[in-house]
Amino acid sequence: MANDATPPTEEDLAQLLARLKSEYKVTDSDVSRAIGVAVSTVNTWVHRKRQPRPDALRALAAAYPKFSEDEIFAAAGRKTPGPLSPSAEERLLELFRGLTAEQQEIKELELRALNEHNRSALS
Repeated sequence: MANDATPPTEEDLAQLLARLKSEYKVTDSDVSRAIGVAVSTVNTWVHRKRQPRPDALRALAAAYPKFSEDEIFAAAGRKTPGPLSPSAEERLLELFRGLTAEQQEIKELELRALNEHNRSALS
């Protein structure tokens, strides 16, 4: 017999949100307030019209800890972005500062392309 706490293997974000709202006994309005987005934004996720940005997915995991980041990102059809500690961020920024203006522009374009690829992987 399956464990009720085990999430379905092919669960999408709308299904996860339904399960989250049931588990925490919250509404779309409650979720929107908890993560700092408009209720209409949550509604677009519930009705599969749009997918949230990574920061909103992370906010969901922080506000509703019974649901992991990995679980939430998977339901949204995304891989969980790697963690970036303040020291790692400082190291990357220091490396970036050592590049010429032209190299910085190229790296920024590459990073934008990677981020766009990650966003479009949802479609």
